Amino acid sequence: MEGDRKMVEKRKDLVTMGGNPVTLIGREIKIGDKAPNFTVLKSDLEKYSLKDAGDSIKIISVVPSLDTGVCELQTTRFNQEAAEIEDVVILTISVDLPFAQKRFCSAHNIDRVITLSDHRDLSFGMNYGFVIEELRLLSRGIVILDKDNIVRYVEYVKEVGEHPNYNRAIEEVKKLI
Repeated sequence: MEGDRKMVEKRKDLVTMGGNPVTLIGREIKIGDKAPNFTVLKSDLEKYSLKDAGDSIKIISVVPSLDTGVCELQTTRFNQEAAEIEDVVILTISVDLPFAQKRFCSAHNIDRVITLSDHRDLSFGMNYGFVIEELRLLSRGIVILDKDNIVRYVEYVKEVGEHPNYNRAIEEVKKLI
């Protein structure tokens, strides 16, 4: 990120953290967009990209850090939802280290969500516009992709400490099944 001097899209006054405005950087993703590829790391340090999720419907749950209350609940909620929805891949992406993600999943019985780390390159965060410039964390949100990787739903949660609209996201997924 530091060595890359291309024009980076910056969006202010869209998201707050603790009530204070933060700057989101990266390309804002919108409904109808072809989902850009990204490369992140699995807990075993292997690379994982969008194509690895196959031609399933995808829920991408974006969290700042799994070690916080709201992020834990968001990940747990989607882990429970995954048990009830067939042909859907649920990815949780944060900048936590892969080792920390693996410990979190073991401690919380997360077995249906694929946790992925964007810590190295911020590839997902920059390609989907979720990077909080001031903190080098990802903002909270949800992106839903159809089987052709077209964006069908996107939510950038306005206050990072608040929950996304789970019900709306699940309704959108069910429309695609």
